[in-house]
Amino acid sequence: METRNIFENISSLDHRYSLSEKAVFDGLSKYISEAASVRSMAKCEAALVKAHLAVRGTLTDSIAKSLDDVAENIDPNEVYQEEEKTQHNVRALVNVMKKKVSADVAPLVHLGATSVDILDTALSVRMRDAVQNVVLPELKSLEKHLCDIAERECATPQVGRTHGQHAVPITFGWSIAEFVSRLGKSILQIEALSKQLKGKLAGPVGSYNGPSMIVKDPEDLEKRYLAFVGLEPSEYSNQLVEPEYLLRLLLELNVAFGIIANLADDLRNLQRSEIGEVFEYFSSTQVGSSTMPQKRNPWNSEHVKSLWKAFAPRVMTFYMDQISEHQRDLTNSASQRFIADYVTGFTMAVARMNKVVSGLQADRENMAKNLSGAGGKVKGGVLAEPAYILLGEAGVSDGHEVIRKITLEAEESGKTFFEVLKTHTDAFAKITAQLEKLGVANPENFFEKPENYCGLAAVKSKRLAQKYAELMK
Repeated sequence: METRNIFENISSLDHRYSLSEKAVFDGLSKYISEAASVRSMAKCEAALVKAHLAVRGTLTDSIAKSLDDVAENIDPNEVYQEEEKTQHNVRALVNVMKKKVSADVAPLVHLGATSVDILDTALSVRMRDAVQNVVLPELKSLEKHLCDIAERECATPQVGRTHGQHAVPITFGWSIAEFVSRLGKSILQIEALSKQLKGKLAGPVGSYNGPSMIVKDPEDLEKRYLAFVGLEPSEYSNQLVEPEYLLRLLLELNVAFGIIANLADDLRNLQRSEIGEVFEYFSSTQVGSSTMPQKRNPWNSEHVKSLWKAFAPRVMTFYMDQISEHQRDLTNSASQRFIADYVTGFTMAVARMNKVVSGLQADRENMAKNLSGAGGKVKGGVLAEPAYILLGEAGVSDGHEVIRKITLEAEESGKTFFEVLKTHTDAFAKITAQLEKLGVANPENFFEKPENYCGLAAVKSKRLAQKYAELMK
């Protein structure tokens, strides 16, 4: 077979990313490379022969093994050379296989099948195996890392942010628990959808015309055929398996991709010099900038988002492949081949994100510093919300306005929110009384430290981390 220096390949997946994410590339190559594609179709052809023999009662273990050996060792180069003559990829495979199996079973190769009985079934097998054996392990590893961080940092105070502005206090574990929950649900959905992929043996228009000329019960033959590759038949097929089975799986992969890109973006921003609340592992030989030796750029997080930008728009092609005129046209022939690229790009982004979070550390000192100074021009202003809520609970209808004026006073005086709040003795007394009712320890000093106001962040972070860590098992 012809070999090529990887740097002469066109796709960056086959050189730049195959080197940096070698384990992922090698793992996926077993299932969705072109060699794997040809061999998976050969395995389906072998499964069809076994189904015919099983119906006749003449299938033996030795025959089954010989058919599997032929399929496993089929030479893609030989099939491609045959295709140059036939100008038809499946017929080329059939011609090659007929020469390699024993003469008594050769007539059964492809008997009663149309091309897509092999193509769609083989695609389902490849996607199922790639997702379950490579994609899901990478996703679950990422989820477990996130669970570890969410639990470890469940009580680490951090300022919350909305619209890029300081909001109310949270914990770092809580900010990570968002992605634990979102990604965890998506992983479970991907796993379920990968088990629902279907195959077919129903002929050119799906009505079993050809198989009905061979056996009395074509649906039984179809079930036997698919059982050999671990699938079930599609409820309805024309020449194609209903496209929604694969479409839903690809769409959920894209959902997970978006979640991971969102995480990468948040982590990248938290590493900004003026924020500095987290940092990625940076090796002793790593270079952050070609000209500024001091820099430590969050380039791994940026690469994840960049891969998402490159591959997420391909979801439109998945939707377009949903449409095929009448019983089938061939407009998905080229576009469907690029599913392999998408799955590879996605999985490499997951692997890259795994590298980021496995070495991710919270800068607790900087988080505390940012939180203590949070609130815009009013130090401690992030505690304006609980003050107004407690006043409302005390029966003050214009509590929001009372606290707004206190924040303005603090801004003008340069004092902290807490310092000014205490001078408004009536409001402060009512607020303190409400805190006492809630059983808050040391209520008079509650507003001295913003980290006192974190709600259920620590509790729920730990709960979600433990829940999804268990589900990933």
